[in-house]
Amino acid sequence: MDLGVFEADNSVSCRLASAVPEDCKNEDCCLGIDEAGRGPVLGPMVYGICFCPVSRKEDLKGLKVADSKTLSEAERENLFEKLDEAKSFVGWALQILSPNTISTSMLQRAKYNLNALSHDAAIGLVQFALDSGVQLKEVFVDTVGPAEKYEEKLSKRFPGIKVTVRPKADSLFPIVSAASICAKVARDRVVKDWKFAEDLGEVDTEYGSGYPNDPKTKSWMLKYLDPVFGYPQFVRFSWSTAQTLMDSKAVTVHWDDDEEDGEKAAARQNNTSMLSYFGRNKPAGQTQTRETHRFFTERRLQTVDTL
Repeated sequence: MDLGVFEADNSVSCRLASAVPEDCKNEDCCLGIDEAGRGPVLGPMVYGICFCPVSRKEDLKGLKVADSKTLSEAERENLFEKLDEAKSFVGWALQILSPNTISTSMLQRAKYNLNALSHDAAIGLVQFALDSGVQLKEVFVDTVGPAEKYEEKLSKRFPGIKVTVRPKADSLFPIVSAASICAKVARDRVVKDWKFAEDLGEVDTEYGSGYPNDPKTKSWMLKYLDPVFGYPQFVRFSWSTAQTLMDSKAVTVHWDDDEEDGEKAAARQNNTSMLSYFGRNKPAGQTQTRETHRFFTERRLQTVDTL
């Protein structure tokens, strides 16, 4: 698994994939989808797919794949190597969603929540497999949101393919377990070797699991919170954990928004509003001291006292 493309610019998302076995182009195939890193406040979320011919399901089961969350890091690495060695009938692909992509998506004006982001990543990977020539007949997915609705959505998007969406699918279907292992191994490697774009000096890599309730993660986030610029891009700044720490520990910044008009904003900041230059009443007896520019006179524009 070559992560060089993502490591070259980990502020954006990228897709990695194995070669597609010839058997997968010529035989009916099953495909599993799972993710790693949905909950952590640190690092990327990785979506993975794994596929093989339906006729080779037992061979895949023989590799003894299991839900990645029940395995140690060493066991996951070992199983991924076995999957990679079975390239004559097993293929995989990954979508690595950078922390920056996740945060900016969730905080943009048109809200794009994590479920929608997850659905689109999964759909994109299935379409990638089809575009690569994989003869898909069955898709198994670990659910995101209500299983029935997600299954209906995928079935409509990919007619002719039998879609099965189940909670804990990674412990029910070996092909989903395989996808789970691919995704988790990729995330572990990315987090372990994260290249910080920011100038942070010698970075402490003891950031724990990355989950918000991990004391090591909390300690790391406090240590690397810049009071002005916030967090490095390794942190998902859209997570409430990050926002709470920034609100309590960082410098307060007030952003004017559409709900506050110019007059109120100017008064709060002890500034003069642009509107104050229009329609200002002249003191009694004061006459105009400057000749009106011809731009206004040619268009018969006159000064008004009120807006």
